[in-house]
Amino acid sequence: MLMGTLLSAAITPLPPLSVVNAASHKPTKAPAVRCSRLSGHDNVKMSQSSSSEQEIKHNDIWKLFKEAQQNILYLNNQRLMAVEELNEAKREKQLLLDRIEHLEAVKQPSVGKDNLSVGWDLLLRIDSMVLTGMIGTGEASNVRRLIMDSKINVADVLPNIWQKGDAELLTELRHFTDKSKKNCFHIVHICTEMAPVASFGSLASYITGLSCALQRKGNFVEVILPKYSKLDLDKVQGLREIDAEFYSYYNGQLHGNRIWTGVVHGIGVTLLQPLYYSSFFSRERIYGYSDDFERFTYFSRASLDYIVKSGKQPDVLHIHNWQTAIVGPLFWDIFVKQGLGNTRVLLTCHGFDIQCIEQPDKLALCGLDPSRLHRPDRLQDNTKTHLVNILKGGVVYSNKVVIMSFMHSKGRFIRSLNHGLEPTLAIHKDKLLIAPNGFDDSTWDPSKDKFLPAIYTADDMKGKAICKVALQRHLGLPEHASTVLVGCVLSEVSDVDLEKLKAAVLIAYRRGIQFIFMGSSKMPSINRALESCQEELKDESARFIKKYDEVLSHLIFAGSDIILCPSFHDPVLQVLLKAIKYGAVPIAVMYNDNRLGHSGDREFDSTKVLHYIGSTFANMSLSQALDEMKNNPLQWSQRILDAMEKDFSWDAECSEIHIDAYAFLKDL
Repeated sequence: MLMGTLLSAAITPLPPLSVVNAASHKPTKAPAVRCSRLSGHDNVKMSQSSSSEQEIKHNDIWKLFKEAQQNILYLNNQRLMAVEELNEAKREKQLLLDRIEHLEAVKQPSVGKDNLSVGWDLLLRIDSMVLTGMIGTGEASNVRRLIMDSKINVADVLPNIWQKGDAELLTELRHFTDKSKKNCFHIVHICTEMAPVASFGSLASYITGLSCALQRKGNFVEVILPKYSKLDLDKVQGLREIDAEFYSYYNGQLHGNRIWTGVVHGIGVTLLQPLYYSSFFSRERIYGYSDDFERFTYFSRASLDYIVKSGKQPDVLHIHNWQTAIVGPLFWDIFVKQGLGNTRVLLTCHGFDIQCIEQPDKLALCGLDPSRLHRPDRLQDNTKTHLVNILKGGVVYSNKVVIMSFMHSKGRFIRSLNHGLEPTLAIHKDKLLIAPNGFDDSTWDPSKDKFLPAIYTADDMKGKAICKVALQRHLGLPEHASTVLVGCVLSEVSDVDLEKLKAAVLIAYRRGIQFIFMGSSKMPSINRALESCQEELKDESARFIKKYDEVLSHLIFAGSDIILCPSFHDPVLQVLLKAIKYGAVPIAVMYNDNRLGHSGDREFDSTKVLHYIGSTFANMSLSQALDEMKNNPLQWSQRILDAMEKDFSWDAECSEIHIDAYAFLKDL
């Protein structure tokens, strides 16, 4: 626009040369006009003079035009220099502001901390005050409850707590009051795993996923763990040791412990480190030692001693599997009268296959009376009656028992998956609940997956086709979007029937299907499965990756039409839920074992996840899936879209079932 205006001005007609000399811009005298007839020679001379004047005029106009162009270029250069100087000034200003903000943050460490982080720092400081004798357990419990129930932003009411000594902070805490309450639960997990600091099996992801979901819904959750020598302490924020002596009873004596506190994913974590029995948790593995009973009963007893001595009064002690099941008998026989009268116990079982059978006299190590507990209605094993069963004791002495399972009902656990506990489970069946594991959709979500070449949702599936072609190209497969692509991801924990896997693959392979297998090279059984299939499928339509690749695994789920699952009973890898989330139909290799023929079982519909998975995918073989894709493509597509819309996260049914259980316990 500016260029056009200037050019227009540059070619505006100039005054006659008789008024202004275009070359000198000075006034000149106009020539005299004569009325006499001109000769031919004069006419020629006149014509030449006129042409010369027009040429001079034309040259003057172009000279002015060039000057205008130069002026325009000069103005543009000036404008660009001004813009650059302005941008540089803005950058310097922002750097100055950032520096000021950094200095303020250094001066006031509490700046930028959210309410949850400040709250946990306060709670951990209170623990330290109790152990050092600055505050009594009763007052500590009241202050904790006030902090947990308060709707006020703690960071606003109690700023700069990191700069205050314990005495000053205690004075402010005693003035911190708020009459507005909200109904929430205080849950303390006593457990042996937590992701990502101590991960071994499904318990680790369950503790972290459920705890985060519960806190998002307004509850306060804390976790007590052993301080293993192999802990990934880099994942613990604000890790520090409580400078106080803490003693716990074991084997007839009091033994000292070091207490460490920190935060993992917004959850307050306490780590117990025995001094005298320091070798208990300084080992290569978490489980699998001959003295596991001694190790975890010590930890369970120490956890309860710590809770009492720090003045905590949680609504629920949440214990897990046989390793902390002894907390149930310890709580009701010893600790309930030590200020925990309003606390209840909930046990989670991730299966009944490992129960811990021991000699009765070993119960005395942690202060229990073997003669009182070695009875059929208490800890006596149902089969080996001369021994005690620790997991059975947890079931008997807990107020509620949550069994974690995707594919089985309560009735099936009582009748056929009890591993010898059928009489106990039948007697306590009203305590039993079934809950599905949640799914971590913060990491596995095709709408925001950073590993994919294109993202997609159930409302817009174009990105999935792009991912399929990208996967084919990456592995050198023929790039045909219409070709059915079947992926299979195996891991060290995969329980796969090799013959069934190979049989299913060979049947489908004859139908022109592309296959991609990924497995861990550390597992001989998985290697044998892959090598056996590879020998049979020497063709360009199959690829075998003999190591687990996190980035490639995301692309396999996104690019596959079907995902072969070793089994639907997979709480660790959760291949089933990843397939559903990424728009691939999950097919179980051992699908006959997943059929849910429980007609007449009143607990069949105990979870919405169980009902949906069972009715939609559990009874389908690979051949049946391929037939449906070919014969009913619209039905197939709708099945995929419906599945992608389901919410299987920790915030959904899993946390809802637990919150209902906590509410029931609080009303007891």
